[in-house]
Parts: sequence; C-alpha cells; structure tokens
Amino acid sequence: MTRTALPHAIVAPLFATALGLGVLGGPAASAGAAPVPMPVLAAPETPVAPGTPAAAEEDATDPDRPVSIEVGRFEPRTITPGSPVTVTGALTNTGSTTITDLSMRLQRGDVLTTRAELAADQRDPDPATAVLAPFQPVPGQLAPGEELAFSYTVPSEELRLTEDGAYPVLINVNGAVDRLEQRRVGELSTYVVQQSAAPTARTAVAWLWPIVESSHRTASGGFRDDGLAESVSSGGRLDRALAVIERLPGGVNGDGTPVAPALQVALAIDPALVEELQLMAAGPYEVDGRPGTGTEEAAAFIERLREVAAVHPVVALPYGDADADALTGAGVPAVLTRSLPGTPEGTAQDPPGSTLREDGAAATADGAPASAPDTDESGDGAGAAILADALDVEPRTDLLWAAGGSLRPDTVPVLQAGGVGTVVLGSGGLSDGDDAAGLADTTAAARTTVATTVGPLDALVADSTLSGLVGAAEQAAGGARMAEQRYLAELAVLNTQAPAGTEQTVLVAPPREVDAGPEGAGAMMADTASLPWLRAATLAELSATAPAPAGDLLDATDGPALDPAGLADVVAATAIREELAGAVVGDDEIALRSYDAAISRAASATRRDEPEDFREVAAALRTTLDRLGSQVTLLAPADGTYSLGSSDAPLVLTVRNDLPMTVQVLLDVRTRGSRGLSIGEIEPQILAPGQRSTIQVPTEVRQAGGFAVRAQLTTPGGRPLGEEISLQVKSTAYGSISLIITIGAAALLGLLFLRRLVTFVLRRRRAAADGGAAGGPEGAALQPSPNRSPV
Repeated sequence: MTRTALPHAIVAPLFATALGLGVLGGPAASAGAAPVPMPVLAAPETPVAPGTPAAAEEDATDPDRPVSIEVGRFEPRTITPGSPVTVTGALTNTGSTTITDLSMRLQRGDVLTTRAELAADQRDPDPATAVLAPFQPVPGQLAPGEELAFSYTVPSEELRLTEDGAYPVLINVNGAVDRLEQRRVGELSTYVVQQSAAPTARTAVAWLWPIVESSHRTASGGFRDDGLAESVSSGGRLDRALAVIERLPGGVNGDGTPVAPALQVALAIDPALVEELQLMAAGPYEVDGRPGTGTEEAAAFIERLREVAAVHPVVALPYGDADADALTGAGVPAVLTRSLPGTPEGTAQDPPGSTLREDGAAATADGAPASAPDTDESGDGAGAAILADALDVEPRTDLLWAAGGSLRPDTVPVLQAGGVGTVVLGSGGLSDGDDAAGLADTTAAARTTVATTVGPLDALVADSTLSGLVGAAEQAAGGARMAEQRYLAELAVLNTQAPAGTEQTVLVAPPREVDAGPEGAGAMMADTASLPWLRAATLAELSATAPAPAGDLLDATDGPALDPAGLADVVAATAIREELAGAVVGDDEIALRSYDAAISRAASATRRDEPEDFREVAAALRTTLDRLGSQVTLLAPADGTYSLGSSDAPLVLTVRNDLPMTVQVLLDVRTRGSRGLSIGEIEPQILAPGQRSTIQVPTEVRQAGGFAVRAQLTTPGGRPLGEEISLQVKSTAYGSISLIITIGAAALLGLLFLRRLVTFVLRRRRAAADGGAAGGPEGAALQPSPNRSPV
C-alpha cells in the first residue's frame, strides 16, 4: 500500500531500521541514515527543556535505543543563510518501559566536500559533535508501543555551516526510562546540504525507470496466479511505480496535447509484461480454473502506461527481461537472441489468442494462427512491435540494461549481433567504475566505452549507490525522506568537488522490481528538476557526451544469478525446442515463438532473487516442452495385430499430429527374432497440423506366419516422438522361400512318381518276357498283380 501520510510511516521503523542498514551502508546506517520528509507543518521553536543534562548526548555508546524516529519533514533540502531547519515526524517506543521527559536536538559533524569523504563517513560515521544545537522538549510521554508526534526547529546559523558540502547530522532524542536518569534513547543519522545559490558547476542527472515484473503466466501461456492483478491495482507495486512518473510536473497544451515534463524519465518496459496485461485486459481469463480478477485493472494500467509513454522515452527490454548473462553462460545464447527487441531474429512472443493447452497442443478458438504484430517493416523484433502496438510508441531497441549492472565478456558479441549498440552497466560492473561515479576521480562521467573481442562498445554507467538508495527509499531507516536527504548529499559532494565550469553526469537506474512511491523516488526525481545546482538530463544526452575511461568489464561471478538447478531445466527445455525446430516445416522461429516466449519468461533476470520460484517455473517449462513429443504419435491397431494380404503388401500405420505446425518426421520400424519379414526404406513423412494420416511401410514377406514388429516416430535429429508401438503382423501369403520349398516338394513328388512308373514298366516287361518263356497263355503277362498298385 502506498505510504502517503505520516500515520502510515510511523509503523515502519522496526522494519525500516533493519532493512535500511544494508542499503545505506555500514555503520552509518546503524546510526540512522538520511531521513526523508513528509508534508507535516512545523511547530514554532520551543525553549530548551530545563534541567536537561548537558552530558546526556555523550552517552552514545549505550546500545539501548528503544525510541525509533520516523521523519516526515526535513527542511530545507538545501540550506541557505537565514533559513530555519525544521524536522517533524513521530517517535515510537519499541521497548517495554514508559519513557518520559523527552527532548531532542540536532548536532552536526565536519563538512564533507568529496564523494570519497562521504563514502568514508558511511564506513566510519562522524560522531556529529562538532556543533551541538540546544535540546528542545518533546511534550508528552511514550508508553510501550505508542507513538508521539514531534516538531523541532533550529536556525541554520546555530549549525554554523561554513562552506558548501554535506554535513553529517544526528537527530538525538533523550528521555528518562522508568523516570530514572536522563539518557539518549533514540538517534538517527542524516546529512544537511549547503550549496551556493549561484553554483559554478552543476550535476546532470538522467533516470532509467523499470516497468518490470516476473511473469505470472505458465509455460503454456495461461496464468499460474493472479499476482499481476494485485500489482497493478491501487497500492500495488507496479501501480506505485507508475504513479512516481505520473506525478512528475507536466501539463497539456491548449489543444490538449501533453507537454513533456521538465524531467524525462526513460521507461524500461518488458514487452512480456505488456503482452500479459493485454491478455488480462481482453478478458475473461482463468487462473487455475477460476476466473481472473484483473481485467479492469489491467486495462486501466495499460491506458495509464500509454499516457506516460506519450511524454517519456521508452526503452524495450528483452522479451521476458531474459537474463543475458545466465543464458550465455549456460550455452544457450540463441534464447537471448530470440528475446532481443532490436533484431528480426527476436521472434519470442505469446500474443493473446495463441494460448496453448498444458499438453502443448493448439487451443485457438477457430484453429487459425494467432495474429501478431508485424516485425518485418521496421527490422525490429517482436518485443518492439508489442510495445509499438500496445503503447503507440517507437521504443528504443539498441540499448540493453544489464541485469545486476554487469555483463560477461562472451555475452557482448551476442548482444551486438542482435542489434545492441549501447549497454547500461552499474559502476560495480567495470574495473574502474569508481572513476565514472566520481569516487576515485573528481569528475563523474556516465558515458564510457568498453573494449570487447568484437570492437568497442558504448556504455552508460549507472551510479550503483544512488540507484540502490532509490530502490530502497521506502524501507530506509527514518523513512523515505531520509533516503532522499542521503541522495541529495551524494549529489551535493559531486557538485562541490567538480572543477569550476564543468558538469558532472550521473545516471540513476534502480533495481528491476523497485518498490517505490512518490514520497521517496518521486521526491528525488522532483529534486533533480527543481534544485539550481542539479539539471535534468536524458539518456540521449548522456549518450552524446564525450566518453571517459572506466576500465574493462567485470564478470560479477559472485553476484546474484539464476539458480543452477532451475537453469539446468531451462537448458533441457531449450534442447527439446531445438530438436523440434529441426522437424518444423517452414519458419521454425515463427512456428515456435510461443514456446520461445515461455523459455524467455522462465529465464527472466527478475528471478535471480527468487530461487524457489525459478526452480518451480523452470521444472514446469521442461515438463511442458517434453510433452510436445507426445503430440506426434503412432496409433496402434485396436487388437494389436495387422494382417498382410500378399508377400509385398505394405504395412499401413496411422499417425496423428496434434501440434499447431507442420512437421517432418522419420519412421523407424523394426522386427524382432524373425527373418521372414523385411522392411523397405521409408521416406521422411510430412504431417499437417491437427490431422491424422497414414504411412505405408514397404514390406517383403518371405514366409507365412506371425511377426513381432516395433515402430517409433522420431525427429530428423533422432528424438523420439510419441510412444513406441508394438504389433503382431500376420501373413498367409507365400513368400519366395515358401514358394521355392513348395515347388521343390512338388518336383520331388513328381520325380518319385516318375521313378515308380519307370519301375512298373520295367517290371511289366520282365514279367512279359518271363511269361513267354514259360509258355503261359497269351496275354497273361498283361494282367497286373491284384495286390500291387501301378505306382
């Protein structure tokens, strides 16, 4: 929920103190880093509380600080001579004992005039005892768990600010615990800033603002949860992030056309997020079998985003905000290429109407291919077309914002081949990034060039410290106003250390899933455009400045990265996709774009901090891609047998293709334990989408009988498709061997008959000759023996 008033902020200190330490850095954070004001009216100055012990502030070593301080107003942002310093907010008793006799004061330390000095103060905080303003009483007492509003005002002269720069200050709260001795019960560190009303140098600040969120879609294009509806609803994270930009000063011309605000913030938008919002806005949609709830909210958010994009430049992120380094390091750079918005090879998209069933089969209402933005005319990728179509803008596609602020050297050639000409890095992603940030050098320069294996690469260096401050402003110790004051202190010392007549250049790019609101990040943006020693700049302006050396790329191998187990599933799913691509007839990049989109969404850089969720998403992706093979399958006969009518009759098999694309497959048929059936050569088969067809397998039967046959479809690369089927093939036809045996047997039988006949004839002749010699009656030899067959 957006924190717009002090009552909302008062309940945060317990969490803010802990969360702010890691962001605001080191020991300084523990002392209460820079508070941030809210619009609460200042009370008149009150006299010093009588009887306040003068030495109470020296008790800084006491670890017991039961009072937390939430600052709503800290004015002025830049102190000028004669201006009072006003601090208002709330005190909260986080202990178990009532605190009475409360009083507070400001005390300051020595001036800081360089960024290196400010960084050193963050590591080893100034005790802020150089100048001590008087204590002022805080009316009331604090029971355990209660909160109490306060207001403190002191003339700036009492702080004795002698020169321009940033001064460490401590908000020191004293009180009596259980009405015992007075001691320090709460403290909060911040800075006051003094800058000349007519500065001799200025600092130009440009902003890159993310509109990004981990995808809530499944690998098949549906919705795994309704989290995006919550995020874009009133008070949700994306709603507040967009409100930061909406509330920047702007206006409209007399004809109703919008006027660009003084600060133009580059919006880094994930095309997959916009596509997901379109799918929700088209409504109705389902989430795990239940109706989704975000149709109206998604439609309203898209309209708001379109209005903002009309006056602020838009940068297209890779589809799904795919993690460039993770994909390159895992050996699947083609996934990154298919996600890039600045190349026709960036085909990954999953537009409304192309949602697939969980088994991977097509699920369009009319069976026709889903419409998609045309990517041919501009030469850009699908991501750019998605943003152009939904937001009516021409997004910048040649700039890549490196997740985590660093890039592997082997990622750069893939990016450059995909149309990327400029990268945004963090100052920690370069060997001499401190020079670019004005830490190791007095000059801050946001533009540099990086030497790569394929030539120089333009780079813009985002200030890691400022970007982190913006990203954690809502969780900063003391509230968002304190984060803003630290932001101003960083820029003030940059300005103070700059040579006269020069201009420092700074790029602020908060974390991808920034959790911010108008009170923190919005106030910092407004400062950029309103303070005389700052100037609002754009990415285009920074890109036109002269580059300054900032060293070489640093591969942040020890930084946040995608979980290895989840990444292994992404790689396995990609391998399945590549095997299937080899079977697609036609343009496989277009045919498989929805599956490519699913891979890119799963491998989003936003999942670096969500290892469990990433593993779950990646496992589901692999399962979905693995199921694609079952969508092309052989159908076995109902009774498992098939009869051949002749020795060369073909074996006819039925195949079904449930994929939404035409594929070419190979059929492997094998017989087991018999030489009576042979299989001829089978040509590759073309299968139309969503249809059944038959394949005639040439056979040769060499003997009658039954034969065990196994058949399997595969991709041209050899990956099995569907299940292997087993069937019994029967044949009553004579094969060549059977025919030879039959003819041979008949010939043998004929020879035996002929032999018997010859033997009979010879016997007759001998009998006749013997009868004549014996004088038997004429014709007696012609009578056969009554007991013998002629054969």
